[in-house]
Amino acid sequence: MSASPRSLGLAALLLATTGWGGMFLVSKGVLHHVDPFWFTLLRYTLSGLFFVALLLPRGLAPWRNLRRYALPLAGRGLAGFGIFSVLLLTGLAHSVPSHGAIIMATVPMTTQLLRWALDGVRPARSALLTAVLALAGVVIVSGVLMPGAGDAPSTAFGDAIAFVGTLGWIVYTRGAARFPELDVIDYSALTVIASWPLLLIGAVAATALGLAEVPSVEGLSLSWHALLYVGLVSSALAVLAFNYGVRAVGTVTSTAFLNFVPVSALLMSIALGKPPTANELLGMAMVVGGLLIHTAMSRGTASPAAPAAAVPAVAPVRSAAVELPRGPRVCSVTP
Repeated sequence: MSASPRSLGLAALLLATTGWGGMFLVSKGVLHHVDPFWFTLLRYTLSGLFFVALLLPRGLAPWRNLRRYALPLAGRGLAGFGIFSVLLLTGLAHSVPSHGAIIMATVPMTTQLLRWALDGVRPARSALLTAVLALAGVVIVSGVLMPGAGDAPSTAFGDAIAFVGTLGWIVYTRGAARFPELDVIDYSALTVIASWPLLLIGAVAATALGLAEVPSVEGLSLSWHALLYVGLVSSALAVLAFNYGVRAVGTVTSTAFLNFVPVSALLMSIALGKPPTANELLGMAMVVGGLLIHTAMSRGTASPAAPAAAVPAVAPVRSAAVELPRGPRVCSVTP
């Protein structure tokens, strides 16, 4: 008996969120050999090649759109891939993988606050409360309020940098609404391709200013397998798997699966011999609890007659679902 589309969708969501959780653990080791600027360039070079392969069967239409929207696509890609990745990796270098995963889980709630600031769309009181709960959880995870818990120093500096980096990803996902004729594959692929020259310029400029260092052959040989994982699995395959899950089971259920990103990262850390501290467990519970409540409230306010129109927690209303000749367009919600 073949699996149902819903079962396949749930499996895809589990695969995607596990892949993202593992990304933080894998990336931490790479940073010993490759700095955040060159890591970002290499990461999106690999995913860019993957997306080019996906575009080839689509003929000339995607390349016409690339020529037509080159500058705005490059700008969105720079925010979502350059600023987001460099700051996230820089923060990770001063923190631990489980913290980065927990911070990423706050994206749905942070987006509500950003929409309020930029668009004047005031979130519901429940959304504000869950956002405060999640952000307070991140503060507790960083060790600011409990610096004496265990022997580990506070990671507040790195966690703050990583949190600022998530704003770049929110800008990227919000930008999808400006290109209603692009489906998720076109938008993902074209933003990577259009922004790649800017990522290259950024890495070279950072190196010239002494902020980055060209990775050595030895460093690349020690981390190529990890770079391959982050570039193909986390930055390409996981994104496509998540978007398949969104189409199969809906936005609200898919958003709830973001809870598994920090959980999977924490479980992997435990398996590698690093048990969580009390403040990490408490903070993660607050972040996950906030996202669960937020998702439950979104489910309660969604129209039963039109579940496909449910608003994604990390994208504006216009980017939730747009009917296209090749199927509904779904905006990615996490890297």
